[in-house]
Amino acid sequence: MIKIISNSPSETIKIGSKFARQLKGGDFIALIGILGAGKTYFTKGIAQGLGVAKAEKITSPSFVLGNFYKGKKLSLFHFDAYRLNKPEELFRLGLDDLLSQKTVMVLEWADKLLLLIPKNQHPKRIIKVRFKVTDVTRRLLTFSGLLNQAGLH
Repeated sequence: MIKIISNSPSETIKIGSKFARQLKGGDFIALIGILGAGKTYFTKGIAQGLGVAKAEKITSPSFVLGNFYKGKKLSLFHFDAYRLNKPEELFRLGLDDLLSQKTVMVLEWADKLLLLIPKNQHPKRIIKVRFKVTDVTRRLLTFSGLLNQAGLH
C-alpha cells in the first residue's frame, strides 16, 4: 500500500499520468471516494499517461455510464458506477469483453460494485485507489494492488 498527497487537481492529474506508466492491458483500476474527491482528474491523468488525444477533455461518464478512449499503446475504458445498483449491470455493458491485452479499465464509484462481482468474473489485476478529501484542494490517495510502487514518487 502506498499513500500520496495531492495538493491540487493538476497534481492529481500528474499522479494519474505517472501511475499510467506501469499499467498493463487487462488492468482494472477501482476508484473509490466521495463526490468531488478527484477521481475524474486522476482518470484524466491516466488517459494522458496512456497517450489519449485530448485527455484534458475527459469528463465523468455518469450519464452515459462509460466511454472509450484510444491510447498510443493501451486504450482506456472509463466507467462510472454512480447510477448502477448491481454488478450485473456493468457486465451487461460488456465489462468482461472489454478487459483485454490492449485496454485498461477505470471504474469510478467502484466501492458500489467491487465486492459484489463474482470471483470468476474478476479481472486478473485490480488496483484500488482510494481518495480522501483532507482540505479544500488537498487529497490523500491510497493505492493498493500495485506491482511497482516506486513509479509514483
